[in-house]
Amino acid sequence: VRFEESGGGLVQAGKSLRLSCGASGFTFSTYNMGWFRQAPGKEREFVAFIIRSGGASDYADSVKGRFTISRDNGKNTVYLQMNSLKPEDTANYYCAARLGSSNYFYARFYDYWGQGTQVTVSS
Repeated sequence: VRFEESGGGLVQAGKSLRLSCGASGFTFSTYNMGWFRQAPGKEREFVAFIIRSGGASDYADSVKGRFTISRDNGKNTVYLQMNSLKPEDTANYYCAARLGSSNYFYARFYDYWGQGTQVTVSS
């Protein structure tokens, strides 16, 4: 299993970034996907979730209305469009895959993890 995450970087508050996570080594279209983030000294926290078909998604309250998760099963890739970024969004962002769909906001239920991509938002 392998993930290639990209799109992170340094950006000013109010700007946008789009994260990508390309997957290989498993049948991507059969897995539900999530995005999590972890800031220094903090626990990993749920950001967004999308089911295998892409037909439903959910978000943490802190990003709802600003972030959008999507996926392209033909390209084995999940995306996170982040708009109106805030300094508190600064973290290392991880994509993750799991077969199940319950309790999707808990990191421990995910089977595979990307290596993370750093997002830094300056004020």
